[in-house]
Amino acid sequence: MADEKKEPVWKFRGYELRPSEFTTAMVHYYRAEIQRSNVWRTRLDSTTNWAVVTTGATLSFVLSSPDNHFVIILLTTILIAVFLWMEARRYRYYELWSYRTRLLETDFFAAMLVPPFAPHAEWAESLAQSLLQPDFPITMWEAIGRRLRRNYFWIFIVLLVSWIIKIGLHPYPLTSFQEFIQRSAIGGIPGEIVIAGGVLFYLGLILLAVWTARFHQASGEVLPKYDVFSPPEKFFPRRPEFAKRKQLLVWIVTDIPDQISRSIMETMHRGVTSISGTGMYTKKSHSILMVAVTVTEIAELKRIVQNIDPQAFIVVNPAQGVFGGGFQPLTLDEEK
Repeated sequence: MADEKKEPVWKFRGYELRPSEFTTAMVHYYRAEIQRSNVWRTRLDSTTNWAVVTTGATLSFVLSSPDNHFVIILLTTILIAVFLWMEARRYRYYELWSYRTRLLETDFFAAMLVPPFAPHAEWAESLAQSLLQPDFPITMWEAIGRRLRRNYFWIFIVLLVSWIIKIGLHPYPLTSFQEFIQRSAIGGIPGEIVIAGGVLFYLGLILLAVWTARFHQASGEVLPKYDVFSPPEKFFPRRPEFAKRKQLLVWIVTDIPDQISRSIMETMHRGVTSISGTGMYTKKSHSILMVAVTVTEIAELKRIVQNIDPQAFIVVNPAQGVFGGGFQPLTLDEEK
C-alpha cells in the first residue's frame, strides 16, 4: 500500500490517474481509432471495387458487340466520376481517424522508446482539440486529387482507350481521320463536339491531378511527419499544420481581477495581464484581464470566471499566433 501511495499520478483539471491506468486508457482508445480507420479504409476499397467492376462490365459489353455503344461508355465515365466524388468524401473521414492514430503513434508510443521518454508537449492538446472540435485534416480538392492520381486516372484512361478502339474497329477498321470524326457522333451531337468535350474532360482531369499534387495536408497516412524537402514558398505555399493547437485571446472585464488572475495562474498555469478600462455607458472603471489559451482550455477558463465573478464580461478572439509562454517557440524561424 505504501508503494501505491508514492506512485506518481496523472493530474489534469482535477482528475487523477495512475500511469498504468492512463496508459491502459490510451491503448483502448488507440484500438478504437484503429478500428474506425480500418472500417473507412474498407469503405474506400469498396468504392474502388465498384468503379473497377462497372468499367469491366462496360468494356465486356461494348467491345463484344458490333453495334455503336458510345453512349454506354459516356454514361460509365460519368458514373466513375460520381464514384470518385464519393470516395473522396470517404477519404476525408478516413484521414480524420488515421490522423488521430498517427498522432498517438508518433507522439505517445514512439516517445516511450527514445529519449527524453516523454510525449511531445502539444500532443495531448492536439488530440483533445480533434476530439472536441472534429475537423477534416484535408480539403475535398486534395482528397479528389489523391484518389484520382492513385486509382481513378487509370480507370478513365482505360475507358478512353476502349472508346478509341471501339471507334477504330467497329463495324470495320478506320480508313481516315474524317471517318473517325463521323463515328464519334452521338445521336444528333456532331463528332467534332464529342471529341472536343472529351479532350476538355481529360485535360481537366490532368490539370486537377497536377494542381492538387502540391497539397500536402494529409497527415494520417504513412508520410514523413516533417517535410524533408521544402520547395520555394513562391510556387508551393506552406501548408497549414493541422496538428498545431488553435489559439485564442480572451478578454475578461471584471471588478475582481486579483482573485480571477490568481485562480487562472494557479489552476491553468497561464499568464494574465491586467489593463485598466472605463465603461463608457456607466462611466465606471473596470479591470480588463488578457489571457492567451488554447481551444481546449476555454471551458475551464469560463468555469473559473463564473465561480468567482458571475457578472464578468468575456470576449474570445481567435489569435493568428501566440509565441512564447508555453505556446509556439519564440524564434525567428517560427515567425517566418
